[in-house]
Amino acid sequence: MKLHAVETVFFAFENDFVDTFRCIPMVVRYKLDTCGLKLKLPEWVKLSVAEKQELAIRPCFSDAEIAHYRRYLLDRVAERCVKTVSELPPVDAAWDHLGAVPEEVQQKAQEWQCAPLSLQQWTRLDVLQRFALVKLSRSGHEGRNFPRALAEFGLRF
Repeated sequence: MKLHAVETVFFAFENDFVDTFRCIPMVVRYKLDTCGLKLKLPEWVKLSVAEKQELAIRPCFSDAEIAHYRRYLLDRVAERCVKTVSELPPVDAAWDHLGAVPEEVQQKAQEWQCAPLSLQQWTRLDVLQRFALVKLSRSGHEGRNFPRALAEFGLRF
């Protein structure tokens, strides 16, 4: 996985839960993948709003930042949940591949009767936008946000 520094961005398609941090926003999901930790929703909801905001804005790019991010998250979950956060298996960072639009993204677009994304459209997206589309294409994510993300990112829907 290539590492990219990302700005703290909350997408409009996340608006229905970002104000309360009811769900884990994409920027935090990206940082969790970066530092190799899996935070489950039951653990997330036990964190305070201030801790959730900190996880969104805390840098997680350099080796030192990644180590500090991991330590902060591990400590908060240990305090709030009296348990250890799970390690992530190696991540398939399809959002980093710029030679082709990931098949899972194309399949999700087809499911929503959207035109396929062109390679030019894919490469114009920033890393967090590509990450969001890949994550929203995978099972276990609320499907209605995929077309909302496409529209937000200026892609055909």
